[in-house]
Amino acid sequence: MLIPTAAGRHKPDLILSGEIFSVFTGESFEADVAISNGRIAGVGDYGGGIEVDYILPGFIDAHIHLESTLLHPAEFARAVIPHGTTAVIADPHEIANVAGKAGIRFLIEATADVPLDFYFMAPSCVPAIEGFESFAHKLSADDIREIIKWDRVLGLAEVMDFPGVIEGRKDVLDKIDAVKKAGKPVDGHAPGITGKDLDAYIATGITTDHECASTIEAMEKVRRGMRVMIREGSVAKNMRELIKIVNSFNSCFFMLVSDDLLPTDIKHGHIDNLLRLATQYGLKPELAIRMVTLSPAMHFGLKCGAIMPGLKADIVAVDGLENFNVQLVVKDGKIVWDGKLNAEIEKIEPPIELANTVKTGIQRQDVLIKAKGKVCRLIEPVPGQIVTKASVWEPEIRDGYALPDAEQDVAKVVVVNRQGRRLVGKGFVRFAIKEGAIAGSVAHDSHNCICVGVDDGAMVRALNRLEELHGGFVVASKDIMAELPLPIAGLMSSFTFEEVVKKLEKLYTASRKIGIRAEHPFTAISFLSLPVVPELKMTDYGLIDTKEMKIVDLWVE
Repeated sequence: MLIPTAAGRHKPDLILSGEIFSVFTGESFEADVAISNGRIAGVGDYGGGIEVDYILPGFIDAHIHLESTLLHPAEFARAVIPHGTTAVIADPHEIANVAGKAGIRFLIEATADVPLDFYFMAPSCVPAIEGFESFAHKLSADDIREIIKWDRVLGLAEVMDFPGVIEGRKDVLDKIDAVKKAGKPVDGHAPGITGKDLDAYIATGITTDHECASTIEAMEKVRRGMRVMIREGSVAKNMRELIKIVNSFNSCFFMLVSDDLLPTDIKHGHIDNLLRLATQYGLKPELAIRMVTLSPAMHFGLKCGAIMPGLKADIVAVDGLENFNVQLVVKDGKIVWDGKLNAEIEKIEPPIELANTVKTGIQRQDVLIKAKGKVCRLIEPVPGQIVTKASVWEPEIRDGYALPDAEQDVAKVVVVNRQGRRLVGKGFVRFAIKEGAIAGSVAHDSHNCICVGVDDGAMVRALNRLEELHGGFVVASKDIMAELPLPIAGLMSSFTFEEVVKKLEKLYTASRKIGIRAEHPFTAISFLSLPVVPELKMTDYGLIDTKEMKIVDLWVE
């Protein structure tokens, strides 16, 4: 019925009337949008319909980790649809590291009948990198060849093993080649890579990067034809800096993405909030809109992203191009939100492979740090980033053991193998905490359990409580003060969006009571163990110098 409706011979299923924004020309014009059989039939005079202010294509998040939202996919959909999100492109490498292909299948099955398009990228680095931490699963090139044939899998997810790419390692290149031969795109992850190393990385066919932290880095990548995903997540916030270099000529090479976003932030918005921030930081709204609609749709080959006859009728109506307050959301030609959710969203139960994935069994001696010198290495987090710096400090030594110093904001950091293998990495991190400890089973990317604290007893209590919860977040002092169970692979909650928000807020309140100043403390510590991001990280193998890509001793001669 699309052609008869477009030609005006058949009544549309739905008509929206308002100022239509064209992502092709950057102009707005008053007209109707006629919708038939889930697609846009025409743009023009169709007799008028539901009156709204501005009509935009549905918003697309081109790079997100669903697991980092801590939500069951059904709850994530319920949370973001009211904010105009109609499609997301997810990298499921978090759950793949914990549960392998069974974890990816769960996310695909759990999102099959949801009024939001969930697309996936096949995880390229499971594990993130070998030889620097223990891991539960490994995906080979043959696994990738299988996964990219699955429903709604668009290509290869962020290739984090940039040393392997640059060195030309066969196992890494085989995965890239498998996806390129299938005619699908390859996402990148190349923080700080420049010059000839960047040329080598791009030459393999990797086309995007979301790890840029400076305008110099972003410009070098765009000059070489990469598409830069400007990230504004709960912890890593790069938009204010990177938006400075976006202009009308190069904007087609940029997208706005969330990457890692917590429910406490989703409560205030998703892509609609990124649009608000972009315009506040000085970007023209016309360019910002294209960066979350047409640009990702064209890059990933999606049949949406514009108000155009023949495309999917994924549409969001907003009150204006400044605040982007959502009035109406249309998905596949049906109104799914108009002040209330108008769709049933089924919550699929996870398989047994995703349960009981956390085993710790920690005792006090496991968190003690024996003194082997006077000076030790110190992890220094960079505010607003997931990168760290390496420095040194002299801890107090008592009875042969090195102690944290709450007055200097130096805490212990301990990473414990989550498969019960009795592997424990331990050291020190610059982190404001005055008493007790916090712990989580979310620790990128292998998700061994991580704990930061200044009290050994509290650290042991927090880590062992994680096993009792089958994963989660814990704040502990003399007792357990607050917790959020994450029983789905130790990464996601079975609670509703609203319940997860409340429990997170209680965790943050408890964290502040023990002197923690970080806005999102659990997300902040979760990246301390990521061995593919500069500069000094902690895994269950110990300290990793990610610039030299080698395990280093805690103590400095």
